[in-house]
Amino acid sequence: MTTSVLVLGAGFGGLELSTRLSEELGADVDVTLIDQADAFVFGFSKLDVMFGKREPDAVRLRYEDITTPHVRFRQESITSIDPEARRVATDLETYEADVLVVALGADYDLAATPGLAEAGNEFYTVAGAEVLRDRIPSFQIGTAIVGVCGAPFKCPPAPSEAALLLDEHLRGRGVRDDVRIQVVIPFGTPIPPSPDTSAAILETFAERGIEFVPDHLVASLDAATNEAVLDDGTRLPYDLFLGIPVHRAPAVVEASGMTDGGWIPVDPGTLATRSPGVYAVGDVTSVGTPKAGMFAEGAARVVADRLIARIHGASEPPGYDGKGACYIEFGGDEVARVDVDFFSTPGRPTGTFVAPSMATAAEKAAFASTRRARWFGG
Repeated sequence: MTTSVLVLGAGFGGLELSTRLSEELGADVDVTLIDQADAFVFGFSKLDVMFGKREPDAVRLRYEDITTPHVRFRQESITSIDPEARRVATDLETYEADVLVVALGADYDLAATPGLAEAGNEFYTVAGAEVLRDRIPSFQIGTAIVGVCGAPFKCPPAPSEAALLLDEHLRGRGVRDDVRIQVVIPFGTPIPPSPDTSAAILETFAERGIEFVPDHLVASLDAATNEAVLDDGTRLPYDLFLGIPVHRAPAVVEASGMTDGGWIPVDPGTLATRSPGVYAVGDVTSVGTPKAGMFAEGAARVVADRLIARIHGASEPPGYDGKGACYIEFGGDEVARVDVDFFSTPGRPTGTFVAPSMATAAEKAAFASTRRARWFGG
């Protein structure tokens, strides 16, 4: 008998889950993958767009190119989710399935930070990166702030990467001496689970004259004075603001009643939700790992393996281990990596630092290439 699986969201989690089920189960599974977008974009590609290294169309992987057997992609907007019935309505159709997996990620709430939409810029969307691509080349004097507006947020190294790449860009144009760069982040260190990674970033900041403003969020932007107002009332003047917006679960997920504290709670080992036959993976959950693609991918593999074992009548596979990695752009064509373990020591995540090098940059490129081929067939 064929098992029907409905996957909401075609990001790292949804794509890996769908592909793995197809590979292992073949005709024993029928997967419907729904996303409102027409293409997938690696998060780190937005930095390439922002600094003019790649064109927006070049970083889009079109969902229409998915050729995975037994997986049907539907570009539709989800209008309601009934987790108890495992029923989902879209703007075009209603779906029911034996298994429902929510992998809708996190949305950005610019309105949650007064002034951000009017007096600043964000670089977490392709559209936002495009705006900054056109804005940065004319920026040559003043203060640039890379500011986090809410926590948690996707890809914890991204603020540091943006500052380092902005520094490199300005040096290449010969205008770095006239620019002050500040990074406002809600942590005491850039990457809290890994002291070695944080130390390397802070050392590089010091070498390049980048100021680190820890333990703060940007609460608002004052368009009249061109100041970023921090959560303690401190006001920082700026001429260019590169923001990381407040993140939230998609409104349709909140309306479904699945969230608690803003995100979907799941069993950390199995990724199961409170509703039978319903799982959630990736940024939309409060599982306790970073909101980053590699962690969503790892969680998706766990759910896939559980479904495969159940359908094959095999023993239960190991649970989610909370391990993953993030690549960090340091500029100069060098990339570092931090390998993080969030579950082995409860409450004390640990991280191992791999120093920046061109070899790790090549590894990052291979990471993207293999997933492109695996999920899109080329």
